[in-house]
Amino acid sequence: MASNSRHSRTPNAGLASLLEQAKWSRAQFAQIVNRIGAEAGLQLRYDQSAVSHWVAGTTPKEQVRPLIVEAFARKLGRPVTHAEAGLPVAASGHLPAGSGLPGSYGYGPTGTSGTSGTSGVNTFEELVDMGRADMDPSRRSLIAAGLFSAAIVVPLFPDLAHAASAPSAPPGKRTARIGAPQVQAVRTMTDRIADILDELGGGHARPMAAAFLVNTVMPWLKAEAPEGVRSDMLSAASDLVYLTGWMAMYERAHGLGQQYYLRALELAGAAEDHTTYCRTLRGMSLQASNLGYGKRALELADSAAEASPKAGPRLRAFLSGQQAHSAAMVGDKRQAFTRLRETETALTKADNRRESVGGYDTTAYLFHTSHVLYEFKDLPGSISALQQSLKAQQKNERQGRVHFLAVLAQRQLELGHLEAACGSWWQFLEDYEHVSSARGDEHFETMRRRLKPYAKTQAVRRLRAKIDEVAVLKG
Repeated sequence: MASNSRHSRTPNAGLASLLEQAKWSRAQFAQIVNRIGAEAGLQLRYDQSAVSHWVAGTTPKEQVRPLIVEAFARKLGRPVTHAEAGLPVAASGHLPAGSGLPGSYGYGPTGTSGTSGTSGVNTFEELVDMGRADMDPSRRSLIAAGLFSAAIVVPLFPDLAHAASAPSAPPGKRTARIGAPQVQAVRTMTDRIADILDELGGGHARPMAAAFLVNTVMPWLKAEAPEGVRSDMLSAASDLVYLTGWMAMYERAHGLGQQYYLRALELAGAAEDHTTYCRTLRGMSLQASNLGYGKRALELADSAAEASPKAGPRLRAFLSGQQAHSAAMVGDKRQAFTRLRETETALTKADNRRESVGGYDTTAYLFHTSHVLYEFKDLPGSISALQQSLKAQQKNERQGRVHFLAVLAQRQLELGHLEAACGSWWQFLEDYEHVSSARGDEHFETMRRRLKPYAKTQAVRRLRAKIDEVAVLKG
């Protein structure tokens, strides 16, 4: 039976591919694994035959798998994950205690008994795997199919902040060294990606964010750095991951967006960055509200506000606006309007600085006002607030305008104002043709469906040529 079991194993194509990329013989690879094992305090005596067994499908010992991944990462000069090497992640999530090796782009455990239980190795590897799939059009639809969980456990900030540790460079050959310029590069790229998102849509911006995350940010997170720089890099990376999660959510890939959000929380905890942690919780609340989970949205929004005792006025507005929306979803009229007043007051005290991540302005406040009014059946008031929101919106915020105009048109039609709805849909089409957005695609199909009963009216006939033109452009 043992012989049959060996012959039935599936060859490890991932490991074979990495060996070919590294241009190592199996004997050379065995020697390298032994050498890295010695750095970690392990006495290993692997030879060519052991590597041949691994390639044939035998799973290496748990403590050896991170060594294999680390060997390829050093040789290839890029992040390599267990999944890419065809290996399961070690149950402990990291190398033996005191080894001095961080594993494959990991920074130690971010969970202890009673916390989230996620290791830094897993955080980093999951980000690399998600990012690589997000970069690849042939794989993107697969990861986007993941399910959103309304019951997922969110790690508390104190647990993450106290349990997380930053990555250390391996002994022997030193890794690259980073400083403040690299941190600023991540923040600048995050700003640029946010600008592309606003103007051209998440369909274009998200693959760029994923590529930058995998190819540049992840190696920098492992690089040698002073403690302050490392913390700043973790914080900057958390912002980028949050933005990537927001784009995935906006593109209707809700399971993937939730996973990005969780990784952003863990990075923020490692950086002891309260602000990004709270912003990410607020993003998770928005996601829950988009999916109709009002109670969960309110829980997350309240948690975000409670976890940010030192928030400035703009962040307070950012958080309380989402609290207002969520409270309205569960029918709490008193809390909803109280939170709206708090949001308006906070905005009057905020400066004029525009933030690409976690920004909040009059446009967003009026959009939240429209949501609250709509939840309490004030359809005319909701429409008026949306129209004011659009007037206050920046011209380059095309993706947001596509969403706002589509919602406005639907509510105008609901009120019985077909001419006004067609006018809003015409404006929607003029922006939508320039934007790559799954949510925009959904709005386009909703528009066509909602207009079918009115196909013979003059207003819809005028709009029909524009609809057909955009449909051809979108393929």
